[in-house]
Amino acid sequence: MRHLLNLIDQDTETIRHILKEAARLKSEVARGEFRQSLKNKIIALVFEKPSLRTRVSFEAGINQLGGTSLFQAGNEVGLGVRESLADFARTISQYVNALVLRVFKQSTVEGIAQYSSIPVINGLSDTAHPCQALADLQTIEECFGTLKNQTVVFVGDGNNVARSLAVGCGKLGIKFILSCPNGYSFPKDFLEEYSRKVSATLPEEIRDPAQAVKRASVIYTDVWTSMGQEDEKAQRLREFAAYQVNEALVAKAPKDVRILHCLPAHRDEEITDGVIESPASVVFQQAANRMHVQKAVLEWLLGNG
Repeated sequence: MRHLLNLIDQDTETIRHILKEAARLKSEVARGEFRQSLKNKIIALVFEKPSLRTRVSFEAGINQLGGTSLFQAGNEVGLGVRESLADFARTISQYVNALVLRVFKQSTVEGIAQYSSIPVINGLSDTAHPCQALADLQTIEECFGTLKNQTVVFVGDGNNVARSLAVGCGKLGIKFILSCPNGYSFPKDFLEEYSRKVSATLPEEIRDPAQAVKRASVIYTDVWTSMGQEDEKAQRLREFAAYQVNEALVAKAPKDVRILHCLPAHRDEEITDGVIESPASVVFQQAANRMHVQKAVLEWLLGNG
């Protein structure tokens, strides 16, 4: 049984396969061609967290492939509360062909996958966002024509998005640099797992963002305060103030640098309006690619691609 719970357990060949298939699927859509690889397939989406891109990109992609999607809010299901994760997994496995989860805890995704007889996709958890990282990698490859010799600089918190992208970069030989304030680095347990499953060479960390972006192919940022961290907002605003991706910082990077953001963005907080609307920004191309990589993931999981 295949699942996509994170990228750290996927091999390089699988990641490259998904990216190749995503590019093919995207080109088919551009030509107005829609394969029916998910015909008669039903994909359930169970989300504990709010969503725009994840929900709509999955629902649209499933429809384009001839399948049907079903959505349930997490509070209606009560994962691990109203009924156990095992009971939920064994029940829903009899109704649908695959399951997408957007949850607060990675342990929820892993607990359901343990008892599921259908593929499970992590649509976001507290520690991983594999679908986002795949879309990021597709976007970088589109921008530069290759992933070789690229350098990704993530300016901000070492959060779930940064972790998944660091893993994807490590698997594909891309240099990854995290630039963050003290106290927001990658956690020790993540780095230990990274050294075992990805590379003995750990992601680089450069405290000064101006120094970090000097050789950047990509400058990436995300919100400073994620869902569930609202009580930390005032503190985070103070501590991340020097890490805004603004015109002055971008000017210190190479002229062909590209700007990525997983969205939603808090404009003029972690990134200025001028940068996100600049010619260097590819954030909406990046958002569009969520649908294409997720279609490729679904085909891979269900044996159709």
